[in-house]
Amino acid sequence: MSWSAYRRARRRSGQAWAVLAVAAVSVLAALFWFFTDGQFAAAEPAASGPTEAPVFDPAWMKPVVPVHPVPGGTAIAALDGLAVKGRAAKDNYNREAFGQAWKDVDRNGCDTRNDILRRDLAGVLFVEGSKCRVAAGSFQEPYTGQFVDFQRGSESSRAVQIDHVVALGDAWQKGAQGLTAAQRQGLANDPLNLIAADGPANQQKSAGDAATWLPKNKSIRCHYVARQISVKAAYGLWVTEAEKDAMERVLGSCPEQRTVSAN
Repeated sequence: MSWSAYRRARRRSGQAWAVLAVAAVSVLAALFWFFTDGQFAAAEPAASGPTEAPVFDPAWMKPVVPVHPVPGGTAIAALDGLAVKGRAAKDNYNREAFGQAWKDVDRNGCDTRNDILRRDLAGVLFVEGSKCRVAAGSFQEPYTGQFVDFQRGSESSRAVQIDHVVALGDAWQKGAQGLTAAQRQGLANDPLNLIAADGPANQQKSAGDAATWLPKNKSIRCHYVARQISVKAAYGLWVTEAEKDAMERVLGSCPEQRTVSAN
């Protein structure tokens, strides 16, 4: 083999090794991404669900008067107006402190649970002989973005639950202990603080705040956080530092998101 041919062979061999090295680095980078953030990003649902949830239907609902009016303007501005404190004790929490569950506080003749089902579901059917008790309906559930059918029954009813946007346990630790019994009852039954939701998602949320739980459906997170802020402002509740940070991160993607009210 001539010297020039030898040099060409060496050059081609070096180029081949360089290509293999680049490919190996790319594979290692892809594996590192997948086993850190990638697998979780791939598991995230598409942001194809609702971007907001219903609040009030004046045709048949009557408003629940909160302690304070919901401030107008952006949610981020309203968040800055909330007090930031630590959690109060929860060992004395009792659901009964918020009054009878699903009481007809607006006195429209129907209990709150059925009011919210009627508000949030499409194609609503009522129990025979009743103008209040919802028997069936369907909707695109806001927290997961999935289409859900509701059928009243001892087991099937649990598939669709009514979520307190600001959980009552969370509210108790952040100012609700200082409210009157009537004000706490209003908070528990205010349509602003209630959304029909997927049962398992609601159970997973439990009494969590924005620092510990957010809907999987990312498209509704701005509305969800703005609604929590609106409820807390309306009932004089505070946020923790971690909760405020989490809310600010969500609203960073939608700085013009406005507060939510039943008006």
